[in-house]
Amino acid sequence: MQMHSVKSSQIKEIGHEAETLAVRFNTGALYHYAGVSAQTFGEFLAAASVGSFFGAHIKGVYEYQRINETKKEGE
Repeated sequence: MQMHSVKSSQIKEIGHEAETLAVRFNTGALYHYAGVSAQTFGEFLAAASVGSFFGAHIKGVYEYQRINETKKEGE
């Protein structure tokens, strides 16, 4: 999934693919939110305040899961 860097005190980058929104927080934690439309992703990416948009339109609205990433050898 292609990730896009955003300017936010909470969020480092976001991405979207097949109705799944990926949000990587500045802590490094990655979460996937299910059922997010491409239109909502576009609005999120273009928002004047990414953190405010997240709080108002994503958090508490969509089901999510934390993604545990494993590093490949040599990374």
